[in-house]
Amino acid sequence: MAAAMETEQPGLEVFETAGCEEQVQREEQPKPEPFYVERHSWSQLRKLLTDTRKYHGYMMAKAPHDFTFVKKNDPEGPHSDRIYYLAMSGENRENTLFYSEIPKTVNKAAVLLLSWKPLLDLFPAILDYGMYSREEELLRERKRIGTVGIASYDYHRESGTFLFQAGSGIYHVKDGGPHGFTQQPLRPILVETSCPNIRMDPKLCPADPNWIAFIHSNDIWISNIETREERRLTFVHNELANVEEDPKSAGVATFVLQEEFDRYTGYWWSPKAEPTLNGGKVLRILYEENDESEVEIIHVTSPMLETRRTDSFRYPKTGTANPKVTFKISEVVINEEGRIADVVDKELVQPFEILFEGVEYIARAGWTPEGKYVWSILLDRSQTRLQIVLIPPALFIPVEDDAMERQKLIDAVPDSVTPLIIYEETTDIWINIHDIFHVFPQTHEDEIEFIFASECKTGFRHLYKIVSVLKESKYKRSSGGLPAPSDFKCPIKEEIAITSGEWEVLGRHGSNDCDMFISKYSNQKNPHCVSLYRLTGHEDDAAQRTKEFWATILDSAGPLPDYIPPEVFSFESSTGFTLYGMMYKPHNLQPGKKYPTVIFIYGGPQVQLVNNRFKGLKYFRLNTLASLGYVVVVIDNRGSCHRGLKFEGAFKYKMGQIEIDDQVEGLHYLASQYDFIDLDRVGIHGWSYGGYLSLMALMQRSDIFRVAIAGAPVTLWIFYDTGYTERYMGHPEHNEQGYYLGSVAMQAEKFPSEPNRLLLLHGFLDENVHFAHTSILLSFLVRAGKPYDLQIYPQERHSIRVPESGEHYELHLLYYLQENLGSRIAALKAM
Repeated sequence: MAAAMETEQPGLEVFETAGCEEQVQREEQPKPEPFYVERHSWSQLRKLLTDTRKYHGYMMAKAPHDFTFVKKNDPEGPHSDRIYYLAMSGENRENTLFYSEIPKTVNKAAVLLLSWKPLLDLFPAILDYGMYSREEELLRERKRIGTVGIASYDYHRESGTFLFQAGSGIYHVKDGGPHGFTQQPLRPILVETSCPNIRMDPKLCPADPNWIAFIHSNDIWISNIETREERRLTFVHNELANVEEDPKSAGVATFVLQEEFDRYTGYWWSPKAEPTLNGGKVLRILYEENDESEVEIIHVTSPMLETRRTDSFRYPKTGTANPKVTFKISEVVINEEGRIADVVDKELVQPFEILFEGVEYIARAGWTPEGKYVWSILLDRSQTRLQIVLIPPALFIPVEDDAMERQKLIDAVPDSVTPLIIYEETTDIWINIHDIFHVFPQTHEDEIEFIFASECKTGFRHLYKIVSVLKESKYKRSSGGLPAPSDFKCPIKEEIAITSGEWEVLGRHGSNDCDMFISKYSNQKNPHCVSLYRLTGHEDDAAQRTKEFWATILDSAGPLPDYIPPEVFSFESSTGFTLYGMMYKPHNLQPGKKYPTVIFIYGGPQVQLVNNRFKGLKYFRLNTLASLGYVVVVIDNRGSCHRGLKFEGAFKYKMGQIEIDDQVEGLHYLASQYDFIDLDRVGIHGWSYGGYLSLMALMQRSDIFRVAIAGAPVTLWIFYDTGYTERYMGHPEHNEQGYYLGSVAMQAEKFPSEPNRLLLLHGFLDENVHFAHTSILLSFLVRAGKPYDLQIYPQERHSIRVPESGEHYELHLLYYLQENLGSRIAALKAM
């Protein structure tokens, strides 16, 4: 067996083979020398960014989204079926409604590009956007909406009614339905109101599209768009200026449900109306009522002198009280003349916490297709147990203050009327909430059939068709006592896996008739294209149906000028997982040079950065860095999503303790493959969880990371919210060590003592990761005698939205890296 042995003589290697030595003269390769990025002034960098932005319009056209397929009423008529969608108009960069005609036949030898036709006339001239209200601004933060204009819309097929919010107004138009399709843009009609404040979350009543509901000052109202009759349905909020004295809301999803569970509404119309004896009908709205009396209030004061004001928010920090929740139903009695005859507010026959023991979060809710049951997806506080329940409307009784009358109402509810748990699953990791749940119309009185996506069975999210038997509960309310959670559980008759494999089902979108669907595609080189496909084959045999390309809605813009896409790589990590990354190489790579390297990081749950998708405008700054002479590396460490629950759950109870190990291992892997990576000049940058990991990287591995630029970072996990923090870290009382090791503020003494290595950026009005996270870190850094640099954005929340702030952030990023990592002056500073 040969063994290599080094000698002290340069350029020689000595090999010992079978007892003899052979000297081999080898020409020594010159050691790579550092490449220094060109040093620009602030003004020069600003011009460079301006020049790169001339290509931004090339990428700005956001792909159409929120599709609605509508079939024409007259199959033999001249017009085609239609597809409606939201998209950004080319002229004013505002989201608005468009439609495209779907042809009956296509020439398969040519690609048909469907034309976009505006549905709305004079848009946005007659629509008052103005300044967004505080409520809408916060909602747009929760939804991560960066564009202006129409964010969502509601559509009623039978009547052809569209309903949407634009600025401070609610508007409606009609297209399709009994009157057929219009061929001209439509003028939006404002829904008039007497409400003094902003109206939010408008929805059409499926059973009668003349009626709409909306939220005004944390209560539910309804309005008739024809007669203009308006009525307040709930009275839980008092519109007091003092948040502390006004803790209740109706029909509103509270902060944690919006931010951490992606539920943005708190009320749901029943799809069916119940007829009355006198020719009228009863419309029902299920809603969530929240009591935030025990939830902590956070105060955020604007530093702007001209707007010196304090915003107050209810914010449940991990380990503290969440809002108390319950379901209620509002029944609106409409007389034969179409006017409101009565409104009855109904509550559960027993308190929510008794009927649904251990439930902390109402993750999703709605009605079954016939309106026979309310359905809801419920989670416990640890988010390791999920239940899907059906609730019959008969379980709700009119709200009654008189105790004797209330007891009579309770006694009138039969014992057979109870919640029904039709599905339950548990996990040792956590349950990720999604929207993939579809209930089929009931064909058997004692069965319910539905499709649900689960990760818990195989570790990867897949579709299952489930049939549950609606078995009467053994719990008898009239006998007294409290129900056990198992009392309401229904047996599962059938469970069939529809999909399988080590990949995940992420979402769905197809036409209601299941004969067409939308495909959105991009890759690293080419921006999105959006195509329409038709399903062929017999409708009764879905498994044998095949897709057929039909038309293009958005054609890809093709490769961008001056844009060099990253290269995707992978390596087997020491943990046994294959890790994936992508690398932007310097554009003018010179042999014999080693380049400063920047890791761009997120690294947290629910996000995957490395994939074969076009990265677009959001990551164009990475291309800019590469054009200046940086290597830019992106690695998805353990904990990122779409790799299965085991991969994502690797940092359960230990956020911040494993991610940087993966990043460093990936960096060393690349350095072993490419000699142009300079391991002596490595920077790291990220925002939110990426900002948190940037701090962790500098704190844990200051020997590797020369510079960290941390945007809006969590620095103390006990300051962050319940829904997110407890899902991944558990309750703070049960994981004190994990909370300590995962909190950079508590370990500030471990940061390096050299200046020019740490830059913190934060929006002062951040209501998600509060500025207090940065403040407390600064306090501990000062106490430890550690240097730092700080950039505050006074007008920004968690996301940077003001264009000037965005430009300044990018400038500051480029300038800080140039001065402290990439340029020759940076090398001198480091000596």
